[in-house]
Parts: sequence; C-alpha cells; structure tokens
Amino acid sequence: MNLTVSYKTKSKLVEEFLKQEGIEELEDSSFFSKIGFSKKNYADIYFHSGTFDKKSLENIKNAKKVIVNSKTVKNEILKHIDSIENKIEVIYPAIDIEYKKPKEIKKEFCKKFHIDLKKKLILFTAQNIKANGIIDFINIIMQLNSQNVLAIVAADKKQIYNLKFSISKLDLENRLILLEDYKDMDELFLASDIFLLPTYNKNFASNVLKAMYCKCAVFTTSSNAASEIIDTFATMDSPQDRSIVFKVDALLQNKDDLKLIKEQNRNIAKNYTLDNQLDKLSRLFS
Repeated sequence: MNLTVSYKTKSKLVEEFLKQEGIEELEDSSFFSKIGFSKKNYADIYFHSGTFDKKSLENIKNAKKVIVNSKTVKNEILKHIDSIENKIEVIYPAIDIEYKKPKEIKKEFCKKFHIDLKKKLILFTAQNIKANGIIDFINIIMQLNSQNVLAIVAADKKQIYNLKFSISKLDLENRLILLEDYKDMDELFLASDIFLLPTYNKNFASNVLKAMYCKCAVFTTSSNAASEIIDTFATMDSPQDRSIVFKVDALLQNKDDLKLIKEQNRNIAKNYTLDNQLDKLSRLFS
C-alpha cells in the first residue's frame, strides 16, 4: 500500500520524494467531502512550512507523520497542538545547485562588472528585500571601516527601482552594486565572500544554507529559523544589532579567519544536499 503525501508548499525535496516508489500525492478532496457529505481523506505524510492556517492545522492533526523544515516550526506546532511531538520530524531545506570553484566564478564576475578582484564581496538577496532587512543591510555597509569591500544587492526590477529611489541621497557610489533580474543567482553566491541577511522574516531563509554551500561566511538574525544551523558569532540579536559591523570588519581584516569560516560553512552545508535530505526522508519511511 502506497503512502500518501500532501504539503503546504511544494519544494524540490517534496517533488523528488514523490518520485520514490510507494509514495504518491494525495488527490484533492472531492466536492462532496468539502461540503460535508462524505469523509475527508488526509495524507499519511504532511509537509509543513511557513505560517499556520486552519487547513494546515487540520492536516497536521490528521497526518501520521509531519515533516517541518526547522525546530522553530516544530515548536510553533506544539504550541497549537498538544501531544504530537513523536510524529513531527525536522528535515532542513535541501540544497540543489551546481557547485563550481568560487575563485574562478569570482574572477569571471569581477571581470564582467569591472570590479577589482581584491575586493571582498558582500551579498544581499531575497524575494522581498524590505521584509528581509535591506535598509539595515545598507546601514551596516555604510558603517564598515574596511574600504576593500563591495556590497551586492540582487532583486527584481521593481524592488531595485524602489531601492534606488530610497537611497539616492546616500554616498554609496563605490560601495554598492545593484543587480536587477540577475539570471544566474547561483553565480552571485559562488562569487561572494559574505552573505549578510538582517531579516525580519522568521521563516527559514534557504539562501543562508545556499550561501554556506557556496563557501560564504554568513550572518543572519536569531529570530530566523536558519540561525539553527549557524554559530553564535554569525547570529544577530536583531536586524539593528550594532555588533555586526565589528564582526564583519574583523572578518574582512583577517583573511585566515574568513577562509576558515568559509570552509566550515561549506562542510556543514554539504549535509543538506538534495540527495542527503532525500535519503533522510526515505529512511524515515523504510
């Protein structure tokens, strides 16, 4: 008998899991079950991420196993529903990108944009840059003492346009490059030295994991679920954490420390490749 699956968001990990033998997606409830004339079916396995609503809580209660992408989400569920801890499993988001040598990618990137190869690149990108702390990011960049640094902000055309307007009076000509609708986002992670995300969003920022895999030092806020996989040095108390300027400056001035952190992050993130996460899921139901 096959195990059925439903989900809040269909991630790449869910897609690949559905390809496994003995796993199938639960079909949508019929019209009659929705209006209460027949029994509603629930999936054996429910994948939950993000915020809660009535439907997701119903699926969580009735699933035999619930998969969440962070301990933070697991704890939130347990606040809403008692006595189901034994059926909730934490499987962190999966990384699915082609790794290339960062030095080579950075060399090509710097050549393309006429950037001094000796510059350290600090990346910021998100689907919603405002909610993920773009103004706080700009403030941090402006306070850095190091001159051998260039910040990169990548987002869609509309968001970059709005950002240009809001920072037009700031002196950032030699400190910031804005990229709109950049085609190869993986290239930006591979070319960068530091990924800085002073986010207000609590949902797991998968870009943190991607940046680690691409051998970046990372910084993000403690309220974001992605902070579960990074150390305290890389964790910001809030998007306005004043210590972050000193930490970033210290890394920029110490090449050996920066290199060590990059290597450590890469090794940690290797545990969360798509193949590894899929294997963890499969072993849960073997």
